Amino acid sequence: APTRWAAELLAKKPYNVVAVALANKMARIVWALMTTGKRFADSPA
Repeated sequence: APTRWAAELLAKKPYNVVAVALANKMARIVWALMTTGKRFADSPA
């Protein structure tokens, strides 16, 4: 889950670094959805 990913990263990195990493991850997901026209499926990779 994204919250677990962020929590694990937060245990190792400063808050601001995690915030930027999470924003980057979400932006890449949104960009991929917009360019492909696919719907978001929340399933683990």
